[in-house]
Amino acid sequence: ALDHRYRCLRNRAMADAEAMSVSEANKTDVVEKGEEATSAPQPATKSPPEPSEFATSHFTGLSLQERFDIVRSVGEECIQDEELYRLLNAKNPICYDGFEPSGRMHIAQGVMKALNVNKLTKAGCTFKFWIADWFAMLNNKMGGDLKKIRNVGQYMIEVWKAAGMDMERVEFIWCSDEINSRADEYWSLVMDIACKNKLGRIVRCSQIMGRAETDDLAASQIFYPCMQCADIFFLKADICQLGMDQRKVNVLAREYCDAVKRKNKPIILSHHMLMGLLQGQEKMSKSDPNSAIFMEDSEADVSVKIKKSYCPPGVVEGNPCLEYIQYVILPWYGKFEICRKEENGGDKTYTEYTEIEKDFVDGNLHPGDLKPALTKSINAILQPVRDHFKNNADAKKLLATIKNYKTTK
Repeated sequence: ALDHRYRCLRNRAMADAEAMSVSEANKTDVVEKGEEATSAPQPATKSPPEPSEFATSHFTGLSLQERFDIVRSVGEECIQDEELYRLLNAKNPICYDGFEPSGRMHIAQGVMKALNVNKLTKAGCTFKFWIADWFAMLNNKMGGDLKKIRNVGQYMIEVWKAAGMDMERVEFIWCSDEINSRADEYWSLVMDIACKNKLGRIVRCSQIMGRAETDDLAASQIFYPCMQCADIFFLKADICQLGMDQRKVNVLAREYCDAVKRKNKPIILSHHMLMGLLQGQEKMSKSDPNSAIFMEDSEADVSVKIKKSYCPPGVVEGNPCLEYIQYVILPWYGKFEICRKEENGGDKTYTEYTEIEKDFVDGNLHPGDLKPALTKSINAILQPVRDHFKNNADAKKLLATIKNYKTTK
């Protein structure tokens, strides 16, 4: 079933990327001076490297091309495919993602991240989670209370374990602990990055904190991008596997490599950002509980939120229900099942997103049938998480504690 999910994701990623020109891809972001445009997935490099032990006898049993296809399917954008292919031929890469413990975990961070991590570790990568407690404090999450932030970080780890993330090649590293243990190495790197960039370039990275360039930023938030850039090198990451909203600082890291004449740049593998459930919400918000499904939401919560979600008949653009199916349900199950009366078309099982979209546009799949099926699928995915926080005494206490915290923007 997992292999089927990988194939579905890979095929969709390849088809989507081939349909997207470089100029269209660049519309997703203002390209900074020195930034590189996204590249479409390629089945082979222009000048393939000599096969190494990682290509001919890898411990996963997968070929180099199979590993490349699995890893590449994680990203909506990759900078750069050629470098990724060569990296996989040379070593078992270290992937990294950093997260602020800032509140309850929504389904994109929970389920989509679990799927992506499982694919990357299946392909032989090690995944390092940087639990950015100090960053959350700098960004005034949980009111800047470090104890609350640490509790939220532990809760998030519990969610991923319950959601089915394979922990065999996964490491969770607390930012404050690791920096304190290697302070001389870390702060020297942060200062060097700061010295090699103008203030304007750093301010343009404010998007990574959920801020705008025009916001009245605190001094700590100016410091934040330099630290996040340093994290990549501090953790010896080969691949930055974060969301598209973190693109600017990841590109800053590649620019820093140019400045210091570092040959091996970190590869940027940016995943899709799931939109919010209500009309016009480009992304989910932890501060708006109606914008997202949270990982320990009850069955009733999920039902109400999906019923209220934006899903006009025949409209694909800006439709969060279709996004949930494409990026959560199909990758998880490899299929999407509709149950309905014969007079309404009868039961139908979809295995490709393009089929769902076509039927929806043509009027052969109505929101009145799609929403109950989506609700049922989401609830089945979340049930093990609910059970964990209900039956495990420590997890139950932890969830009750963080639910009392006020989420701060």
